[in-house]
Amino acid sequence: MKSKTDPMGRAIADFHKNGKSAKLRVFSPMFEEDEIPLRTLFRDYDSMPEIEKKALDMATGRILDVGAGAGCHSLVLQDRGHDVTAIDISPLSVITMRERGVTNVLEQDFFTLEGQYDTIIMLMNGIGIVGKLSKMPEFFQQLDKMLAPGGQLLCDSSDLCYIFDGDVPEDMDYYGEQCFQMRYKDTIGSAFQWLYIDIDTLRRVANENGYDAELLMRGEHYDYLAKITKKTK
Repeated sequence: MKSKTDPMGRAIADFHKNGKSAKLRVFSPMFEEDEIPLRTLFRDYDSMPEIEKKALDMATGRILDVGAGAGCHSLVLQDRGHDVTAIDISPLSVITMRERGVTNVLEQDFFTLEGQYDTIIMLMNGIGIVGKLSKMPEFFQQLDKMLAPGGQLLCDSSDLCYIFDGDVPEDMDYYGEQCFQMRYKDTIGSAFQWLYIDIDTLRRVANENGYDAELLMRGEHYDYLAKITKKTK
């Protein structure tokens, strides 16, 4: 059954159906046990942080919402009359988005998706799906296929330097590479890699792969919004 391997989707489905859910628990070797507050995945535009509002306000043309979750960003864009496609690898999240009224939803991995878009949004640390810094070239190769001429990627991330008080161990791989595992009730997901990338590193790897990364704004806690575009020849 899908619910046995999809803790995030099961939690989203429960909250959608009942207006409440059990704890969606998050485990990591680097952090104490955490919890994802499900209500935040269902928030409306007025309840979103300024970083997300700015990204949605800048989205134009044919839009792709990557890792769309419960579909809160897609619904805002759709209500504004935009042509938006939402994707997520969580089967139950996809079902929930359809039930909530998102018109175009795909159960799809970003790295195997085909098609071109004028704006790609990856919000709530969505660029984390890259997993490891070494996979950034593969990420930009996929962008080469998916960004329409003149297109933009709008993404937010966080600089985890605050965890180390500016003193990152020398023997550590890139400090933004983290491993997580989720649990919801009796559903335990597989461990997965997640990437938090600081703006300077994002600029560097973007430049190395033929892109520009522009800092648009900073959030309240080491987070930021960036716009990534293909370099002009």
